[in-house]
Amino acid sequence: MNRLEGRVAFLVGGGAGIAKACALMFAKEGAKVIVADINPATGRASADAVLAQGGEAIFVKMDATIEASVKGTMLACRHVIPQIVAAGGGAVVNMSSGAGLRGANPAHIYTAAKGAIISLTRALAGTYAKNNIRVNCICAGRTNTERVRATYGMPGKPGSAPDRQNVTEQLKTYPFWMGEPEDIAAVALFLASDESRMITGAAIPADGGRSAY
Repeated sequence: MNRLEGRVAFLVGGGAGIAKACALMFAKEGAKVIVADINPATGRASADAVLAQGGEAIFVKMDATIEASVKGTMLACRHVIPQIVAAGGGAVVNMSSGAGLRGANPAHIYTAAKGAIISLTRALAGTYAKNNIRVNCICAGRTNTERVRATYGMPGKPGSAPDRQNVTEQLKTYPFWMGEPEDIAAVALFLASDESRMITGAAIPADGGRSAY
């Protein structure tokens, strides 16, 4: 459908997980993709995967702990949004978590960080509306990424850690199901496209209903 034709997508952490799925999906919709990641091997592999499907992509090494390098939500917004302003507008899609909506005892620091992303998103949306920039965030639930498999274990999945708490037990708390990276990427694509032009300052739950009840 070429919903992102003529646009540039800057994907922090684009070498793996949800951001990699975004890179592939955004490129299919016409975006030129910048894969930013601390790991050159996975970052370049993600960019190569975009090229292999006929898209345009480059890899940029980034370190979240160094502002001059830029990664992380706040620092990425601080340095990328001025470029979006100069381009005449666009969309920012931040990644939060369902934990930012409901709390996640005892993961207090994680919950606070994800809640801060929601508040930052709303503040930026109000600040940059005059610049034709929409800012939203996705509150993702448990998603079948490499990190989740390594932490919780996924029966029958490569890279799983079966000695840890089995994710099957956690799925019982979800009204629907655990997501795949492509499920979250599809929400991000919607928020990045003109189809969501009436949406800004929103925290969109994509967590299988867990934050609702």
